[in-house]
Amino acid sequence: MTSLDAYYRREHAREPVVIASPEAVDELIDDLMSGPVDHNLAQLHSLDRPLLPSGYPDHEVMVGVSRDRNAGIIAFMDGDVGNIFTGGRLGNEAETAYFLAGHPMEYPQDCEVPILFVREALKEFLLTGGKVPTCVEWKTSDLW
Repeated sequence: MTSLDAYYRREHAREPVVIASPEAVDELIDDLMSGPVDHNLAQLHSLDRPLLPSGYPDHEVMVGVSRDRNAGIIAFMDGDVGNIFTGGRLGNEAETAYFLAGHPMEYPQDCEVPILFVREALKEFLLTGGKVPTCVEWKTSDLW
């Protein structure tokens, strides 16, 4: 069974939320959309991918939502693809700020996509055992 662990609230530091179904992906996105403004970003890891020799995941996925724009971002990082971001056109700011459990994180310009695409891509990430979703366009950035 495929699953993800998710950290997006301070209380998840010791016990991440387990995401094991497409419905749980929707619940995560809904929680980010309706939760505290400074908790609109989640850090995710596929529990189906191998760990590094250090015991840490070999990848990281960051998923952020912007309730004002009904949009969001996905950043995917691993040793094979490097750092990639959803290729969107919704943001006008030089960098887009999101908050992981109250801590600000900045992302490159133009990486926001409609929230429906965020949901679809995260479900694909879950159901493929942690592969880079193909349902969205990706880009790199010189800032990262």
